[in-house]
Amino acid sequence: MFPIIPANSVTADSGNDEGIFGYGYNNVSMTNLVSNTGVVSSDVAGVGTGRHYLAACEYGGDKGIFGYGYSGVTAVTNLVSNTGVVGTDVTGVGTARGFLVACEYGGDKGIFGLGYTSAGASADYSLTNLVSNAGVVATDTTGVGTARYSPAACEYGGDKGIFGYGYVSFSGVVSMTNLVSNAGVVATDTTGVGTARLRLAACGYGEDKGIFGYGKTAGVVSMTNLVSNVGVVATDVAGVGTAREFLGACEYGEDKGIFGYGGGAYSMTNLVSNTGVVGTDVTGVGTGRHALAACSFN
Repeated sequence: MFPIIPANSVTADSGNDEGIFGYGYNNVSMTNLVSNTGVVSSDVAGVGTGRHYLAACEYGGDKGIFGYGYSGVTAVTNLVSNTGVVGTDVTGVGTARGFLVACEYGGDKGIFGLGYTSAGASADYSLTNLVSNAGVVATDTTGVGTARYSPAACEYGGDKGIFGYGYVSFSGVVSMTNLVSNAGVVATDTTGVGTARLRLAACGYGEDKGIFGYGKTAGVVSMTNLVSNVGVVATDVAGVGTAREFLGACEYGEDKGIFGYGGGAYSMTNLVSNTGVVGTDVTGVGTGRHALAACSFN
């Protein structure tokens, strides 16, 4: 017999077994794979345009995509196979920008959102670009909520996402969040919880929850904020490990997470358990760098 699945049940994505950190300052393209036990590999020769201040997310249930960023300012993307192999440049779609975020939604699709460009007139963005389950990036969708840059984003609830924190030009750091539905629709601002900051990172854990961590306020910090399986952000949890900014984060082992790199040129990592507990610094592997991106695959 076939199993009976309740109509309103949500099944968490079965992927997220391995991860990948990629690109970074100053315009490099190397990557570092993360095993399903959270072990980071040495540098893999880069593919595509070296750049920084980019974003990455999962798509297709078992693959990933790096997109946008600064090398100049670009909208180029690079697909990641379900074995962690990065593809050559795909011509960019939508507004070229950096300092943006990305996360998975709908179990097999992705979304890039927010960001900033200093090309011509400076601008904060709230627009988004959806990624299909075949890795095709769509044209700009009109933004919802406060335009800002250097926030973070992750999945929650098995098939939804959340954008959080960041910096608003001429205003300062913020802590508001915006939920992303399982159809890729971004909601209006939710009042922020926890310390307002920018240049942080986020990832999923526990199969249906998320975590924001690290970043910068007046100085660099290491506190974290957990996200429940219904998208509620909790108050600050005392930080563990080296305080830093411009780091990356992704899931691994299907229900755990990893923060890595950042600062000026750090390579250390911090593992996140399936209950959202962040571990102490793990000695770094590969080229220390910041302003990189990370996502899971497989």
